[in-house]
Amino acid sequence: MTLPNWKIGRALGIPIHIHASWFAVFFFVTWSLATGYLPEMLPGLSAPRYWGMGGIAALLLFLSVLLHELGHSYVALRYQIPIRQITLFIFGGMAHMGKEPPTPRAEFLIAMAGPLVSLILGAGCLGGAMATDALFAGSGLQGLVVLGGLLGMVNVQLGLFNLIPGFPLDGGRALRAGLWAWSKNFDRATGQAALTGIGFGVALGLTGAVLMVGSWFDGREDSIATDGGWLIFIGAFLFSAALASRRQATMRTSLSSVTVRQVMVHPVVLVPPDMTLQDAVDQYFVAHGFGGFPVCEEGQVLGVVTVGDVQAVSTALWPWRRVRDIMSPVSPSFCIPPDWSVMQ
Repeated sequence: MTLPNWKIGRALGIPIHIHASWFAVFFFVTWSLATGYLPEMLPGLSAPRYWGMGGIAALLLFLSVLLHELGHSYVALRYQIPIRQITLFIFGGMAHMGKEPPTPRAEFLIAMAGPLVSLILGAGCLGGAMATDALFAGSGLQGLVVLGGLLGMVNVQLGLFNLIPGFPLDGGRALRAGLWAWSKNFDRATGQAALTGIGFGVALGLTGAVLMVGSWFDGREDSIATDGGWLIFIGAFLFSAALASRRQATMRTSLSSVTVRQVMVHPVVLVPPDMTLQDAVDQYFVAHGFGGFPVCEEGQVLGVVTVGDVQAVSTALWPWRRVRDIMSPVSPSFCIPPDWSVMQ
């Protein structure tokens, strides 16, 4: 069952959505900070204060993820690539691009924009934390220093992790850009970059398993086992996403050699323009089961009539309205050369 998501606002004109899985990771991050990291770094505070600070820190961490995705989106918009929405979910965030980048250069710049934003944020937070600690030592701003240091470290880690050359991570997209520029074949480059993503997913999963097993047998800290569990979780996500991308690229490569002539319906079923809608439904749409038909008269294509065109007319008018009245007139966009690839 697909979990729901909710729109919470817009940025750069792009809808921002939160997936239901976000709440689980938000609670987990808040809990881990409130019960582990913050009491260790700031001893002596009350439990409600730890939980409050943990919740604020978790929100700021996800704001950092959103800025990372907005970095991708800003560059994509510069290349006239529409962004349908940005979704925050259990693994971070995702910008849903309406189409693929037009060139390897565009792909590389879009991919690198996100990690660059994260590294700049990380450097700024770490620098601000160190400056605050140096200038206002002992002034009660230790909580701000700890929060700035945390945000800085996480953003630096986010930027560096996304540079791993395993598709669909940002580093994998940069790798695809290089392979695309070298081979001049987008789908082949996608398949090769996805293969590295599969490898890194397996490597992360195995590393996490070793950490978990080692912590159980050696009696090491529970945090090591938790880190191992997260690595397995992230590795599984990377593996599945890369595998799906590779399968899609393989399918696109296979279909690129298939022409329209090979898959088109032949002979073509034609509808006369002066037929009533009732007869068109009974004799063509129901009988053949197609979603649309060319409308022809004396060997000339006049337009196209579809199920949607018919459904837009009240059924009471079907015996009186003609196909000619509701068809979409022919235009160059309706005609596809038979020797084109089905992927064009």
